[in-house]
Amino acid sequence: MKTNPVLKVTIFKVLFLLFIICVPSCTKNNLIESTLKKNETFAKNEEEETIAFFLIETANIGKTIISKSQIAQQKSSENSIVILGKKIEGHQNQLLQEITELANKKLIIISEINATHRRDTYELVTANPSNFDRVYLNSMKEYLEQQIKLLETVSNETNDKIILELVLKYLPEQFDLLRETERIIKENI
Repeated sequence: MKTNPVLKVTIFKVLFLLFIICVPSCTKNNLIESTLKKNETFAKNEEEETIAFFLIETANIGKTIISKSQIAQQKSSENSIVILGKKIEGHQNQLLQEITELANKKLIIISEINATHRRDTYELVTANPSNFDRVYLNSMKEYLEQQIKLLETVSNETNDKIILELVLKYLPEQFDLLRETERIIKENI
């Protein structure tokens, strides 16, 4: 009869000891989980997604602009448009190179040229010679405006120092190219 109460006391002590050990460790796990959720260390945040979208879209628009500018240099009969095409191509190549390097550092894969680009480029290639300059200039105006909007949007939505430096470097040049394109459009009307 004596062994039974001693056994009960021993079992009670072991269970009590396990309870004391387990409760704090469960609390620590919850603290770790809640800290990870609060800090979102392993999750993408909105700023990272904004930057990724910006890099991909800017690169795709840049590729489109480069392709169209190369076509304009070959097909345009207007010297001012050929010069503009060279200027825009050079500017876009620099921007694309920086965008690609930045995307590589941030482990972002920039996809290949999209179907819209191919359709737009095909329309430019097949434009008749009398319409070509107008089609090219209007297309450049549209794409430069899109890039400007992307640069302005990303500068408002991120605090990433490298992105902001990129915007400060290229946004004024984009506006200059847009103004020059608009000036040539007005001259050719």
